[in-house]
Amino acid sequence: MADILAPHGSSRPGALPPSRTEAVLGAIKHAILTGELMPGQALVEAELAERLGVSKTPVREALKTLAGSGLVVMLPYKGVTVRRVDKALARAVYDMRLLLEPVAAGRATMSDRALDEAGVALDAADRAEDAADRSLANRAFHRALYAGCGNPLLVKALDDLRDQTALVSSAAWALRPSWEQEAREHREILAAARVGDSDLVRALMRGHISAFVARNFPENEAE
Repeated sequence: MADILAPHGSSRPGALPPSRTEAVLGAIKHAILTGELMPGQALVEAELAERLGVSKTPVREALKTLAGSGLVVMLPYKGVTVRRVDKALARAVYDMRLLLEPVAAGRATMSDRALDEAGVALDAADRAEDAADRSLANRAFHRALYAGCGNPLLVKALDDLRDQTALVSSAAWALRPSWEQEAREHREILAAARVGDSDLVRALMRGHISAFVARNFPENEAE
């Protein structure tokens, strides 16, 4: 979390430097997804500001954003904590994805640009050095596939799940490193999208999401 001016995943040739709040947001998110900031850990504005070398204002704004995306929990009089991942949360997030994402991906009109973005995201996931970068790259892959579905409400609903999905996948990989299997499934989905087989995209996406839950959060497994 030390170098907030160059957070993970923000450096692209020709890209504008992130704002101070964006940099703080990226640093805290990365620390949560790698487990540096642990589930249930209290997040104190003054302590984070000191660690990151900034004032409390960008930290406060970043924490509000993270609360909105589901990575942290804000409770009156109790402060802010990193969200814990349990089976109930994981299954709720993935149940929503299972209901929405295969439909969105199957409906999407896959332009060359969208397919290229999906491929770039998979390459980034393959090169990722930690769970945070890998999970965020995977989320970029999924978004490239569903963003063109033509229904802005459907896209927003899936966008709202992105950070929680990243949190669940990072937590799952810490116990069962299954990203290689998921990478193979992603390549199969992308291949179906490249040939324009929307029915196969829908079926593969449904199987991909279901298989992740079955592997990592089975019904008969104790908490």
